[in-house]
Amino acid sequence: MAEGEVKSEGGNPSRDPRTRFIARTTSSPALSAKGRVQYLLPVVAALALIGCLVVGASATVVTTCRAAADSDARVDYGFCVAELGMHRESPDADVWGLAKVAALTGVNNAVYDIKALLPAKRPGGADGPTRAALEKCGRLYDSVGFAFAEADDEINNRRYAAGKGKVAEAVSLARQCDDALAKAAAVPSPLSQHSSYNVRIANICTAITNLIK
Repeated sequence: MAEGEVKSEGGNPSRDPRTRFIARTTSSPALSAKGRVQYLLPVVAALALIGCLVVGASATVVTTCRAAADSDARVDYGFCVAELGMHRESPDADVWGLAKVAALTGVNNAVYDIKALLPAKRPGGADGPTRAALEKCGRLYDSVGFAFAEADDEINNRRYAAGKGKVAEAVSLARQCDDALAKAAAVPSPLSQHSSYNVRIANICTAITNLIK
């Protein structure tokens, strides 16, 4: 296998995701023992730093995110490693499994994070247009969650084009929320960070799905 190439392996039986929202160093003979220790210290420190950068992320997450970022300029490598590396299914996942993890991460953002945030963004003093827009966003993000869940289901059944289509649908639905808030003059948008997250995880899911062999 070529350097940087990723390989997908078989996976688990079909399931409905909607029920789960969720240096080698050579010393010179001329160096004394003390000198060799002093020579090695910077190398050890550098290796420790590299280890800290990927702590909590399996080798497959790191290499898959690297390949996804190399293949699709929209993918943020650091974000990919951080988000996928936190998921409980990532340590045992191959490329196929990580595409599903990315879809489920989109579900969590839409169903749990945004839905929990919306009530706090609808105070009694909010004007009519803003309140109406936020209520519309609540309905739209319900649909975003289902779209990501259906993407997971399609990828699980190895219908990759259909899975990517569902991811694109999730992005389109989230943008309808952005448009509704913009028309209500809700500036800055109270959901801007979650909307950005939605697009970024969608890009990751699509790019990783494209890596499956």
